[in-house]
Amino acid sequence: MTSSEAAYTADTWPEPPLAGTEAEAVLGALERQRATVAWKCGGLDAAGLGATLGTSTVTLGGLLKHLAHIEDTHFTRLWLAVPAGAPWNTVDWDDDPDWAYRTAAEDTPEELYALWRDAVARSRAIVDHALAEGGLDQLGAYVTRGGERPNLRRILLDLVEEYARHAGHADLIRESVDGLVGEDPAM
Repeated sequence: MTSSEAAYTADTWPEPPLAGTEAEAVLGALERQRATVAWKCGGLDAAGLGATLGTSTVTLGGLLKHLAHIEDTHFTRLWLAVPAGAPWNTVDWDDDPDWAYRTAAEDTPEELYALWRDAVARSRAIVDHALAEGGLDQLGAYVTRGGERPNLRRILLDLVEEYARHAGHADLIRESVDGLVGEDPAM
């Protein structure tokens, strides 16, 4: 994924509206976090995506694969209450909880970028459909052991939190690869 493949430029960098609806603010924050991760991972080859920092084994490629998994499972499991599809349905997560991180080195950069982009596209389609049916208070189909169901707001906020956490990791790793720093492309 080159910078142009990330689909984010100085002119199209997503910013939440200053005075939008609640849904626009939440989705704007999520899109900004997605853009940050895309920018930090963009334009790197396998060596760049496989770089680690210090004693950590986390790589940018591993982050892309992990976030693709999170995108797919948050909406299939929590919103639709259906199992995630391939490749996630072939993994014994109890036996190998770090599978996405561990196996990213086996994938090409193109495969990792495509896996993440496709998962984001599926998530966007599910959220667009859900919002067309109602607002953020709608309950997902998943039911916890305690009988509770998450609303769309909670699922989206959990995803914002996940991206924000990993955008920080991506920032440090990317700086160690080639010195790229900052919060967004030069504006």
